[in-house]
Amino acid sequence: MARKHPLNEKLVTVFGGSGFLGNYVAQALLERGARLRIASRNPEKSFSLKPLANLGQLQFARCDITNERSVAAAISGADVVVNLVGSFEGNLKKIMGEAAGTMARLASEEGADAFVQVSAIGADIESETGYASAKALGENLVREAFPKATIIRPSIIFGKDDNFLNMFAQLIQLFPVLPVFGPDARLQCVFVDDVAEAIARAAAEPESHGGKTYELGGPETLTMMDINRRIADAQGRKRRFIPMPDAASSTFAALPLTPMSTDQWSLLKQGSVASGDYPGFEKFGIDPKPLGLFLDKWMVRYRKHGRFGASPLGAAS
Repeated sequence: MARKHPLNEKLVTVFGGSGFLGNYVAQALLERGARLRIASRNPEKSFSLKPLANLGQLQFARCDITNERSVAAAISGADVVVNLVGSFEGNLKKIMGEAAGTMARLASEEGADAFVQVSAIGADIESETGYASAKALGENLVREAFPKATIIRPSIIFGKDDNFLNMFAQLIQLFPVLPVFGPDARLQCVFVDDVAEAIARAAAEPESHGGKTYELGGPETLTMMDINRRIADAQGRKRRFIPMPDAASSTFAALPLTPMSTDQWSLLKQGSVASGDYPGFEKFGIDPKPLGLFLDKWMVRYRKHGRFGASPLGAAS
């Protein structure tokens, strides 16, 4: 008789489960037989998960994480709670700091076995960026309320349907000359499937990972200039990239309606590389995959004539 997975039939509440990372975390948890409750402002965004679940395995909860009663309802009966919430808009201290602490406190009161808090490399309570300081506040409040919580700090997460690679891919597809903000910023980009797997393992094995903080970085460190050039090569396009001075970049980020906020620019400038002060993927038994393993395949749709066009080595549009 096959041995059941530790999460089999356990109820896992995932806050922020309708986002990019949430889609992959949900799949990793469903595969382990968990009963999943997606708690989100817009849970309908994750309805695409329905075909992956068995009857009664998946439920959706509309939740306002700044409202304690709403959070309590989403956590009710949960064996495990996972918080994926992240934002660059709104009251960041409340959304990523105080709300995370409320989740952890209510999870503890509910008697949950595990709590997984997804933070970010660079989280720092003293940071001048609202995002980094709010993430650090969330870590502190979670640890205070649920000492055996697992805190996971990933670098910038990439995937086929992300908002990171695809934003640059679209620009490179359209324009022959492009500015590069933070051209020397060093990033240890990490594959979304690897991060989701680490989160699922943390949720399943609190006895091994509870009370610990992990930094998850990919197997290679690239600069923003490297990433732009790699995308152009994968599209088979010759592009001219102009390194932008910091002063010009910060001025651009401060303008309204730009694709990059001041916080995002500040975080980009400081880079996102594991400090080495915390364990990483190796403690989960995961061998992280590099960007190069996927980029050529993912950029097919951006090439001239798509998959019927020239290969990256031959194209020059």
